[in-house]
Amino acid sequence: MNKTSQAFDQVANIYDQWSNLQTTIAEELLERVQWLKINPQNILDIGTGTGNLAKGLSRHYEDANIYAIDIAPQMLKQAYQQIPTQHFICADAVQLPIANASIDLLVSNLMLQWCDDIPTVFAEFSRVLKPKGAIFFSTFGPDTLRELRRSWDDEVAHVNSFLDMHNIGDALLEANLADPVMDVDWFELTYKKAKHLLLDLKNIGSHNNAKQYRRGLLGKNKFKTMLANYEKYRNSEGLLPATYEVIYGHALSNQLSSTDNIIPIHQI
Repeated sequence: MNKTSQAFDQVANIYDQWSNLQTTIAEELLERVQWLKINPQNILDIGTGTGNLAKGLSRHYEDANIYAIDIAPQMLKQAYQQIPTQHFICADAVQLPIANASIDLLVSNLMLQWCDDIPTVFAEFSRVLKPKGAIFFSTFGPDTLRELRRSWDDEVAHVNSFLDMHNIGDALLEANLADPVMDVDWFELTYKKAKHLLLDLKNIGSHNNAKQYRRGLLGKNKFKTMLANYEKYRNSEGLLPATYEVIYGHALSNQLSSTDNIIPIHQI
């Protein structure tokens, strides 16, 4: 079990109590999916978490088969409680146990920022899509948690780095996905104390996957310095902001045919 799987398994039981922003973004993504006037037979939700987006898709596309994938088994157990009639698969996005050209609609809400190999992930997206299939996704952009990042006064990456919109667009094209369209939205959460932000992040499973991060390098003095530095962002209402840059994207399959080397869709 890797670091990401462990982090999300540990918070699966409390995730929905702390993930208001993630739920809001999922609702926006669901609205965007409905721009396409399609009636998908097979829908793939990658990084389903506790299943909020999959649940919305199940309501909107009542006759569709929804395959919900997550790397964290405990998250899938929570999702199963919401929509037990659908299909749940524990797998990594870099190697999807899904048939070639079998998916009409692929969605992914706030999963890509945890992936080290975006080109391979997008290649998998492209592989499983049917001709004329579509993907819709959201992910965090590079200005996410910029106040927290700037408040650390050392050379260690305490906050993850996030790909910008242009790099994501290039990766989509390289994966043979057509007509990529992306836009950015901004959210600002506010806190009385910086420690409350850190508690929020802990309780939704956020973790540092930067290679240069070393837990042993963090001392009490550095932490106190970070808290003091964060105070310069306190606004006129006496609150500390935390910025989230959210990138939304969609693209279409560019496959004319992809019926060779078919493997069965995984169902449980």
